[in-house]
Amino acid sequence: MAGELSGPAGDGEAQAAPEALLVPDAAVPLDAVPRVLVSHGCWYPSVDPGGRHVAFICDRGGVPQLWEGPVDSDDVHLLDAEPDPVAEVAWSPDGRWIAYTTAPGGSEHTRVLCVRPDGTGRRVLAGGEPGSSAYLGCWTHDGSALAVTVAEAPAYPPPAGAEAGAGSAGQSGAAGPGAGAASPASPVSGAAATVHPEGWTARDGRATLLGAPSRPAPPTGHVTTVSAAADRDAATAEPAPRTLSAYLVDPDGSAAPVLLASEREAATLRVCDISRDGRLALVRRGPRARREALVVRTRDLRVTCAVPVADGDPWIGAFAPDARTLWLRSDHEREYAALYAVALDPRGGRLGLTVAAQRDGSGLELLALDRDGRGAVLVWNVRGVSELEVAPLVPVPGTALEPSRAVPLPHEVVTRVAVTADPDAPVVALSGSLRRPGVWWLPQGAELRTPWSSRDEDVVAPGVHRPVRPVPVRPLARDGLGLGGWYYRARGRSPREAAPCVLHLHGGPEEQERPVFDPLYHELLGRGLDVFAPDVRGSSGYGRSFVDADLGRGRFAAIDDVADCAAHVVLEGLADPVRLAVMGHSYGGYLVMASLVWHPELFRTGVPVCGMSNFATFFAGTEPWLAQSAAHKYGHPDRDRELLRVLSPMSRIDALRVPLLAVHGEHDTNVPPGESEQFVRAARERGVEAELLVLRDEGHYFRRADNRRAFRRTAADWIQRHLTG
Repeated sequence: MAGELSGPAGDGEAQAAPEALLVPDAAVPLDAVPRVLVSHGCWYPSVDPGGRHVAFICDRGGVPQLWEGPVDSDDVHLLDAEPDPVAEVAWSPDGRWIAYTTAPGGSEHTRVLCVRPDGTGRRVLAGGEPGSSAYLGCWTHDGSALAVTVAEAPAYPPPAGAEAGAGSAGQSGAAGPGAGAASPASPVSGAAATVHPEGWTARDGRATLLGAPSRPAPPTGHVTTVSAAADRDAATAEPAPRTLSAYLVDPDGSAAPVLLASEREAATLRVCDISRDGRLALVRRGPRARREALVVRTRDLRVTCAVPVADGDPWIGAFAPDARTLWLRSDHEREYAALYAVALDPRGGRLGLTVAAQRDGSGLELLALDRDGRGAVLVWNVRGVSELEVAPLVPVPGTALEPSRAVPLPHEVVTRVAVTADPDAPVVALSGSLRRPGVWWLPQGAELRTPWSSRDEDVVAPGVHRPVRPVPVRPLARDGLGLGGWYYRARGRSPREAAPCVLHLHGGPEEQERPVFDPLYHELLGRGLDVFAPDVRGSSGYGRSFVDADLGRGRFAAIDDVADCAAHVVLEGLADPVRLAVMGHSYGGYLVMASLVWHPELFRTGVPVCGMSNFATFFAGTEPWLAQSAAHKYGHPDRDRELLRVLSPMSRIDALRVPLLAVHGEHDTNVPPGESEQFVRAARERGVEAELLVLRDEGHYFRRADNRRAFRRTAADWIQRHLTG
């Protein structure tokens, strides 16, 4: 069966079950937390059983941390004062525990903890072992157990001649001398080795793909070009395949962990729901663009049903109370994701599949079922702006849903929905172009900002220029494909004045530009620079065909889309053709480097952030789960080796003409820092001005306020100097 899991039902071997580890309590009251930010953000709410208290993530202290407070009072307290960034939160249905994930040292490896709502009893549930990683699944409906997924880092033999525990130069996040959270670093000489979490040094940079042999990492010396011969080196050592294993864990420690699913070489494996009778588990698995919802019978761990589901939010659906209907957010055989009702037989097998709610030209991006499973909150992505509705769920698939009730929103984008005991009073996380992220309570359609979320008027410090509301822009690619994006006009500029402009390219590639306040854009706009944030082919929000339009050789068209977007804003009289810059993060960082070498005369400078410069070294050094997803999107590192070589910016480095500033997190294991290092090194060897900024204690995403501030100001200084200096 498609989607069959390994483990007891196959030939996989589950990881050792996680063991809870008590750690010191770290809760502190509000008045004991230093106020690092002028205006803070709050997001990722999870609500207690009564619906009046919320656990949430807030960066008031300069790093995303776990907080708790009532929806109608500012009496909040910090539950975990440790400096490790918090990523997800889940309050147990019985109200006794709050589970959450943290990223120790800012790395991409996370662990799962839980704590009592009063801040006591803090303990690590999974991911505490050296080299391992874990993330949240769902709670059982009675709150007695939490699903967690555990991944153990692949075990590799050390390279020949290497001492045990020695780090690889190819993974160094070079940081120059001097104190501080971030510092410019030379990738040519004097680079200090990255300090990874304990147990990390066993990695030597190899990645494993399903059905593909592993290859060794390329040499880490003076890498300046990409050769087909170098990419054909045979592997000298095979790593042990990585296994993801999902367990039900009792936070009290009174019951042994129960295995739910296990898969070798898995891209992802998340338990999204457990039926109320405990017979069935809903598991999301598979790499991006090939996600599946699996119904797993907990008695024998057999997969009884598999349905393709959409990318995006990992919480894909839930069972009806009687487990005879499964509600899913899916784009199965559709351009846009919709709400599906899957009829199940008593053994969990699929009886039927029907579309329960859909919209023309818009996709369902968030789905949250009520506590009793008889209603749902649906959030639709309408050209980048969210629309929310509360819908009753009929018990029998195949009949239309009763009319839903639209809920007005005070800001443009919903990022998270937390249902409460009252189906008409959800708690939602909102972002908007004119405010920081915050949490709202929406009882019977009222728009009540929680008192602990920043006020709209406090989005920036007094005396600082106000945020800019962007306008939608619809460029046309040279092959006729319609593109999208948002244009931010610096204040005080006349409508027809051609301005210095920064094109900012998002990551993914499947991310989408949304009209939300971005401190980076605000910094650039304050320097008198316009910002255009386009959606080139491969972005989400425009249908499945648009997402797939950059696959394989379509990547060349995506690179041309960047040039076509620049041409559009120039021809519209918005941007000055001789004062253009380009920057972007992750895949956007790759597009920056690609644009600079494919269209070398178009931009005055570029700022690639955590971008890939050589697909061969990227596949060799990235996380195995990411390699599997990337192979579908970019090309297989063995079968498509020549295509990937040609698509790599390093293969055209001789065409580079303009200065660049590369930025990377020192603990980035998604796109290793060597990707920036080798591009900067090669640029310098060719006499092109190039600098590298390495952010300490950061991974692929920058979470700490001091590092984010250093990044914004350094990047804005660089671009301003090269466009207007």
